[in-house]
Amino acid sequence: MAHLAALLLALLAGAQAEIPGCKIRITSKALELVKQEGLRFLEQELETITIPDLGGREGRFYYNISEVTVTELQLTSSELHFQPEQELVLQTSNSSLGLRFRRQFLYWFIYDGGYINASAQGISIRTALQLSRDATGRIKVANVSCQASVSKLYAAFGGTFRMVYEVLSSFITSGMHFLLNQQICPVIYHAGTVLLNSLLDTVPVRSSVDHLVGIDYSLLKDPVVSTSSMDMDFRGAFYPLAQGNCSLPNQAVEPQLQDEERMVYVAFSEFFFDSALDSYFQAGALQLSLVGDKVPKDLDMLLRASYFGSIVLQTPAVLDSPLKLELRVLAPPHCTIKPSGTTISVTASVSITLVPPNQPEVQLSSMIMDARLSAKMALRGNALRVHLDLRKFRIYSNQSALESLALIPLQAPLKTMLQFGVMPLLNERLRRGVQIPLPEGMDFVREVVTNHAGFLTIGADLHFAEGLREVIEKNRRPANTVDSGAPSAPPPSTAAA
Repeated sequence: MAHLAALLLALLAGAQAEIPGCKIRITSKALELVKQEGLRFLEQELETITIPDLGGREGRFYYNISEVTVTELQLTSSELHFQPEQELVLQTSNSSLGLRFRRQFLYWFIYDGGYINASAQGISIRTALQLSRDATGRIKVANVSCQASVSKLYAAFGGTFRMVYEVLSSFITSGMHFLLNQQICPVIYHAGTVLLNSLLDTVPVRSSVDHLVGIDYSLLKDPVVSTSSMDMDFRGAFYPLAQGNCSLPNQAVEPQLQDEERMVYVAFSEFFFDSALDSYFQAGALQLSLVGDKVPKDLDMLLRASYFGSIVLQTPAVLDSPLKLELRVLAPPHCTIKPSGTTISVTASVSITLVPPNQPEVQLSSMIMDARLSAKMALRGNALRVHLDLRKFRIYSNQSALESLALIPLQAPLKTMLQFGVMPLLNERLRRGVQIPLPEGMDFVREVVTNHAGFLTIGADLHFAEGLREVIEKNRRPANTVDSGAPSAPPPSTAAA
């Protein structure tokens, strides 16, 4: 009975799970690029290490070590890899650190001081970033574990009391060795939980696309990490800004990611595009009105000739009135993705009227238009762009078959008007594209689009348009801002002697 109940609960949980409209896979091939930029960032952070002053007494000798600064850092052997279930692990070994510090020495009334160069050798660091979804649906570094060790530390003592320093060097370097071990992990913890999270804050979650529509990229669950990739499921739903949320149910096929040859893969379901079309329909944007000079001259003449019988029956004040052509989409368009391509089906009403000044409009005709558009997707920079082409077009009357026959002469000129007048306007508005949920400063290059039944995938490589340091400094929050979702203090450092 207990097994049956558990099975029912699992089925209910599966039935209630939200289907993602967008998925992203980061593969291990991207980690080499990320590692190069990450090591550069880590070197910059470790160079900010501050080591407390070290002082004491040994017999009649008093010493003080202060103003310790890092002069150079070399992270030589390193590896970045995924670790199930939710971790990204960085390991470095056989690294070295150059130090410079001030020495002060007192023996009775004899004083000696100066600066000394030191070198820390055999530095090993292992840090793991635990990635998860926070309450707002954003990906975050939830925790950072760290192990760090320094094998040896050398100091080249000189000056009048060089022999005395050499006697004390093992004691002094042992103390500095211990302090250095204790400083590495707190710096890495701060870099992960504060600085990297400020980078992840640039990933769009809910943002406006334009003044009418927004996009919701909320992460639906924690990232799923395998040894070769990290998969993220996003809601991927557009919504009218006036409503604040998407009301269209997601009944599309869930997109699948199988490949791992490229650095990154992005998958979009039919729902992703349908929610955009539905949102613009709900916002009242899918309509077009051409009046007077906006109507192409050849089409204006053809329409007046076609409806000459109706026009001559009007009063002289109406006879020479401007012509108005209005297109209004009747229902949210629908996107269909097949291996052969992506199409968008649109049904709209077309009304032709005369617009006399200061008088009610006079309708000449009303018809239904069915159109099928082909859509080509591409990733440019960090945005998804769509280009539309008119493939099929027909007009007919919803009144009678006889009236539909009378509309045949208008089919070709209306199609030409759509191809050369309306489609360029649509593509110009689509040129900006929609940002993909990746951090700022990362762009897509060499993308390949593949269509499947019900979804499409885009495989691409990554390029850092900006360095991690530049993006973090640009988006870093004020120091007095506290993120309630981030741990307030690092766990005790794990340092190997």
